[in-house]
Amino acid sequence: MTGPMWIRAADTLHRLADLGQQHGVMFVLENLNTEVDHPGVPFARVEDVLALVESVDRPEIRIMLDLYHAQIGEGNLVELVHRCAPYIGEVQVADVPGRREPGSGEIHYPAIARALQEIGYRGTVGLESWASGDDEQALRRFRDAFTL
Repeated sequence: MTGPMWIRAADTLHRLADLGQQHGVMFVLENLNTEVDHPGVPFARVEDVLALVESVDRPEIRIMLDLYHAQIGEGNLVELVHRCAPYIGEVQVADVPGRREPGSGEIHYPAIARALQEIGYRGTVGLESWASGDDEQALRRFRDAFTL
């Protein structure tokens, strides 16, 4: 990522933070993956998004920690949850491969749920996935994955 791109992104987020402060809202910046879904996108890795959000240092700008994208691009999701703890504004979940519901793939979501509990996260956990079969079963798997 180039210096000018970083400066422009930080400036944009500062302006968004000002709007958020005026209107009492928070904006979230999502990490993505470049390997499967978003080739070439800047600020894809959690590390990059975190560095940008930290540099802006405003409560109106937070991370949307997308665990599906993080698993594809980085892995070690429990560590990422702990590292991003003060800056998480929302968590999105889906399993890998195939963006299916939690419990259908390689991510061990009960460990994620424990990590979120350990950091005191009480915000939104959004299910952003396709059902691998029956919709009701997919919702049960989501609930079961996050029930400690």
